[in-house]
Amino acid sequence: MEKNNVKIEIYGADIICASCVNAPSSKDTYEWLQAAIGRKYPGQSFDIEYIDIESDIADPKQRTIAEQVKNDEYFYPLVIVEDEVIGEGYIQLKPVFNELEKHGFIPA
Repeated sequence: MEKNNVKIEIYGADIICASCVNAPSSKDTYEWLQAAIGRKYPGQSFDIEYIDIESDIADPKQRTIAEQVKNDEYFYPLVIVEDEVIGEGYIQLKPVFNELEKHGFIPA
């Protein structure tokens, strides 16, 4: 069965958010999720993208979400799977994995 690429977006900034002391940085969270998803669901395709909220963002939808993060409507890192907010601030694997499995991912 051919699966679509699941789109995962991680919004963050180089500065660790004030309420996220001792939490990994947004970039570390992105790399950690990428590795964890690849290990748990080998051979299943997904697109994972890191969006720096401080950078120039071309995509209007991503720009809007980045603005919401900057305006404290969301904590960062913010994880979105297929336009569904899965976690913000302190990210845990279980909700991310649960969402991926809703999209047809099968654990190894």
